[in-house]
Amino acid sequence: MEAGVSILEQVRDTFGCRQPDVRSYSPLALAYMGDAVYDLIIRTVVVEQGNRAANLLHRGAVRYVNAGAQASVIEALQDVLTQEEEAVYRRGRNAKSHTAAKNASIEEYRKATGLEALIGYLYLSDRLERILELVRLGLERTGLLAAAGERNGL
Repeated sequence: MEAGVSILEQVRDTFGCRQPDVRSYSPLALAYMGDAVYDLIIRTVVVEQGNRAANLLHRGAVRYVNAGAQASVIEALQDVLTQEEEAVYRRGRNAKSHTAAKNASIEEYRKATGLEALIGYLYLSDRLERILELVRLGLERTGLLAAAGERNGL
């Protein structure tokens, strides 16, 4: 990996991806990307804390990658979002999805979708530093970071 070149830039260069205006993406496309990025962040932290069986790693990560936890995270971040970030979150939260969470209320699912849309938007805008800042702050404010650290090293 070239120094100073983001993974997004490398993917775009390697696969010849065009770079449309990220504001033109649908909120559910942003949420699709954001779900993967959020999951990757959590999985990275869980794996970096110790080599364990895959089922234990999965159990550790799933506590933080679910609609209820993600809804709590975005609620804890409301006062630090920029106007732009708040607008993206609202678009994602209000998007009409054809699926629903298995173990969450509709309200939690929509808030989680909004968080994922925001993360997807920031990722496609090449703003990983801001994503990491928000995820860490959200986990800290909800108490999930401390709880995770006790069990999984998050």
